[in-house]
Amino acid sequence: MTNRKTLWHTLSSDDTLKTLDSSSEGLTSKEVEERILQYGRNEIETKEKTPWWKLLLDQFIDLLIIILIVAAVISALIGQMVEAIAIIIIVILAGVLGFIQEFQAGKAIESLQKMAAPNATALRNGIETIIPASELVPGDIIILATGDKIPADSRIIEAKNLKIDEAALTGESLPVEKISKLIDDDEAPIGDRVNLLFKGTSVTYGRGKAVVVSTGMETELGKIAKMIQTTENRKTPLQANLDELGKKIGIFAIILAALMSVVGILRGYEFVEMFVWGVALAVAVIPEALPAVVTISIALGVRRMVKRKALIRKLPAVETLGSTNIICSDKTGTLTQDQMTIRKIWVSDKIFDVSGSGYSPDGEFSLNGSSLDPQNEKDLMKLLQMGTLCNDTVLKKEDGKWEILGDPTEGSIAVTAKKAGINIDEYKNQFPRIDEIPFSSESKRMSTIHDMDGGRYSYSKGAPEVIIESCSKVIINEQEVDFTDEMRNKVLLSSEQMSTEALRVLALGYKKIGSDENASPDIEKNLVFAGLFGMIDPPRPEVRDAIKLCEHAGIKPIMITGDHQVTAVAVAKELGIMKGGKSISGRELERMTDEELDVISETTEVYARISPEHKMRIVTSLMNKGNIVAMTGDGVNDAPSLKKADIGVAMGIKGTDVSREAADMILTDDNFASIVSAIEEGRSIFENIRKYLVYLLSGNLGTIIAMIVALFAALPIPLIAVQILFINFLMDGLIAIALGVEPSEAGIMEKQPRKVEEGILNKKMLTMILGIGVWIGIVTIAIFIWALESGASEKEAVTIFFVTLILARLFNGINCRSFEHSIFQMNFLSNKSLIGGIILSLISTFLVLQIPVLKKAFHTLMLSGAQWLIMFGVASLVWIMFEIWKAITRKSASA
Repeated sequence: MTNRKTLWHTLSSDDTLKTLDSSSEGLTSKEVEERILQYGRNEIETKEKTPWWKLLLDQFIDLLIIILIVAAVISALIGQMVEAIAIIIIVILAGVLGFIQEFQAGKAIESLQKMAAPNATALRNGIETIIPASELVPGDIIILATGDKIPADSRIIEAKNLKIDEAALTGESLPVEKISKLIDDDEAPIGDRVNLLFKGTSVTYGRGKAVVVSTGMETELGKIAKMIQTTENRKTPLQANLDELGKKIGIFAIILAALMSVVGILRGYEFVEMFVWGVALAVAVIPEALPAVVTISIALGVRRMVKRKALIRKLPAVETLGSTNIICSDKTGTLTQDQMTIRKIWVSDKIFDVSGSGYSPDGEFSLNGSSLDPQNEKDLMKLLQMGTLCNDTVLKKEDGKWEILGDPTEGSIAVTAKKAGINIDEYKNQFPRIDEIPFSSESKRMSTIHDMDGGRYSYSKGAPEVIIESCSKVIINEQEVDFTDEMRNKVLLSSEQMSTEALRVLALGYKKIGSDENASPDIEKNLVFAGLFGMIDPPRPEVRDAIKLCEHAGIKPIMITGDHQVTAVAVAKELGIMKGGKSISGRELERMTDEELDVISETTEVYARISPEHKMRIVTSLMNKGNIVAMTGDGVNDAPSLKKADIGVAMGIKGTDVSREAADMILTDDNFASIVSAIEEGRSIFENIRKYLVYLLSGNLGTIIAMIVALFAALPIPLIAVQILFINFLMDGLIAIALGVEPSEAGIMEKQPRKVEEGILNKKMLTMILGIGVWIGIVTIAIFIWALESGASEKEAVTIFFVTLILARLFNGINCRSFEHSIFQMNFLSNKSLIGGIILSLISTFLVLQIPVLKKAFHTLMLSGAQWLIMFGVASLVWIMFEIWKAITRKSASA
């Protein structure tokens, strides 16, 4: 029976049937029952889904969140219920937002997977029967026709002009002509095993019969599914950075609070008072809004991405794109339109250019750069009319969009005829097909017969070498002249030139035949050569700009495709992906060791004729060298590398279920350019988290410095526990979260990607935290000492310190909107959340100083207008110094 290692393409049809213990009449019902028990159902197995409750709990497995929960419990036990409730609300908000996003994304993927599984036509007990595809077993004989999806991996035993669209599996942009004879090549890649059919691909033309050789997880599709399910995800750069930062801050906060509490006790303060104060200080040091800021920033980014046609499956995916420095992209359907388009036409010893792309019949004809009316070019119109009649594809417009039914190559001819003003349906009805010789892989051409105004004609279309060899004359300037060797060489040279430009070339010829003559070998001899069509699957027009933006942003695009090398290189050059780098084929890659691949992986710009295993090796090599790799694609062949890469980006319209399931992000419009939007959002989110951290940690450091100075200088403690918690609530809540939604800064896509090893807080950020923190500490302790020296009471001096610290940190919040640009260079009103947070903070602070019950609770008193002016002036020094620092760094950067 079957062996998963059997090289089915190397066996003849008869040997395949014998190996499978089957026959051309198919299996009996009893044999099917036995084989279902042996091989299982023809289904792709999926991993067990994570229960919703576990998905929810996973959001809270984080050291920082655990410390915050413990702090909330302690705060509640010692009577600080307001702070306890605030911390718990922030923690729950972060967890629930993360849970909802992942749960809803998972449901979206489920809905995509629930698309109805195709049926299959199989021979059972010698009778053609339509059955669910899941009931197929090895040895079943299946019958295939145009439009059918291949239900299982099969070996062809009969093929009548059979063409299969394998773009989803192999990346081949054109339908593959299938044959039934064996292929004597043990090392033939999947794309070259043209006597095999693969589950998930579809019939675009012809009909055939095949015997099922593999079902379910043993199919190529199933093997890819296994690769996906066994590939482990690694933490994103942001997750890794925040985990490490959270641990360090948590440990530092506990140690600092304990040490300062001990110092306070040694200085004579009550144990309980210092314990409460220590807990308050620890909570103040810990950035408890960090999970919320991260979650809200990314969630809002996700919402913006949905409007820009991207569905995020996992929240950290947006941030990862912001760190990406390499994008590995499939070609067919991702960089290109997956719609064959005629670019050049040779006719009457002239080469015409045709503009436009895809199946929309919008475009112009030109000769030597000058536009022209094709109706005035008689030989050109004759060629297009011939291509219209010798054509089985239908061009139609549905819901405002042009589509074809049939072969993409023939579709491109129909579209070009439409561009020239030919009414296709009317012309076909006027000159209907009398007879035909269908296309076959052996003859490499098709011919049709029509009664035209001047008599009966046969029109032949096929490979250039076949048509040229069959021609004895050529039409030049509306005259049929001898097809001389000189002219023949000219045509061949034009065909070769088109091929080097990655154009697929078709030739057409015609012959006037007898009025009662029908299809026979004679109608394909002694033809008049009419012309050549050069066509290509064109790049998406928006991709060029997207690639330019990626390059400005320091991101290297790499093409990885299953298509032919010549085609891949030509498209890569046209898009600007290939700029002097290398291109290698799957066969070359197969002979390389992993170490040899590591040497060239970063300098290679195009990988062609690549299998799924090759893609995994390429992505792994790039990731092992420290790159943050994004992989875009829409096919089944992309799925393992989508899962393996730091972030996988699948296509939502033409993407397969398997690729969507493997991806972190889905582009709902299949637009490669949307990835640039994702990168911008990712960078903006990461910068906002940095702004939040610099703002909060510098403010906390300033507070700590002032407290330490006061303790060791034998001064009164500048803040009591409830004041610490109040400031913490304002700064960690209102202002920090407002900074997390700061709009993207201008020029964010002109910067190089962040180096992962530098962490979320690099040297520049740490310098700012230290500098601002020290300055806030100096400013606030200075005004505290001034107040005490000026004869103010301890309560009044503490109130002045309390208000000045709040004002200084509010000014710092304005500073941290940008680390480079002056506030005067920015739109002050662009972050309304921050403005609202500042106003609310000022009102809250004012009320704490004015309302008797709050004055008693917070141990404050009313201050004079003059004191408020002094506090504003002193606190503004924080803003002024940071503006000076930014001006100096801008000048240094431009020097």
